[in-house]
Amino acid sequence: MDAAVYDTLILSDVHLGAEVSRARAATRMLKENSFRRLILLGDIFADLNFGRLKKEHWKFLSAIRKLSNPKRNVEVVWVEGNHDLGLTNVMSHLVGVRVFQEYAWTYAGLRHLAIHGHQFDGFAVNSVPLSNLGTRFYLLLQKLDLKDKPLARLIDRLNTRWLRMSAKVAAGAIAHARLHGADRIFCGHTHDAMQAERDGIRYYNSGGWIDSRPTYITIADEGVRIHEYSERTDDRDSSEERGETDSELDAFAGDAGLFEDVEYEGVGR
Repeated sequence: MDAAVYDTLILSDVHLGAEVSRARAATRMLKENSFRRLILLGDIFADLNFGRLKKEHWKFLSAIRKLSNPKRNVEVVWVEGNHDLGLTNVMSHLVGVRVFQEYAWTYAGLRHLAIHGHQFDGFAVNSVPLSNLGTRFYLLLQKLDLKDKPLARLIDRLNTRWLRMSAKVAAGAIAHARLHGADRIFCGHTHDAMQAERDGIRYYNSGGWIDSRPTYITIADEGVRIHEYSERTDDRDSSEERGETDSELDAFAGDAGLFEDVEYEGVGR
């Protein structure tokens, strides 16, 4: 039996450069699926410090670059998140993909819209300096945390719940979809995979790849599905030394030619 070929696969919040990134699992997931369109829905990077990238992080970027090769017949789209703002020119050159603030397409007679979601998070929009400071502290905490980063992951979950980001982003996204005539809207940002419906508009959040339950979204004739990826033991082994990234970076650079009243359905929570 042939494997399913999805029209679109969506993943977000890989946070390359962070100690908690499940980049190796994300790369394996992409290789295990077939799709006509890939949407990287923001916060693929933790920040713009490429010196934080490990070997598996460069391998993820290499996989994206290979997918973007015209011979693969896969449309690869990068939607900027709040952590990777300003990467339009860099990413277009580095991995050969187009970068958007938001991306719209039509499938099965329905208008789809993909936007990272920080636009609907008042704290991220109105407190940029404080948000950036929090990011730096969180990245430092990951270095000091235990091997499996339990404290960092706990703080991430508590932060989402304390700021009520899931509800805020869902409500803002649905209103945005209504304004732009979209039937389905897809976001990331909250790291909380979920779906909701209001006034005939379906909202989906792709979750993230920093927790023990990484998730992604597929769209096909059968509809939209949120998948929870089952990691293997070696997916969680991030013990490479920073120095090991040198050859990976050199090879990659060469290839790139560089020198609220909504009913929510949680997933796996």
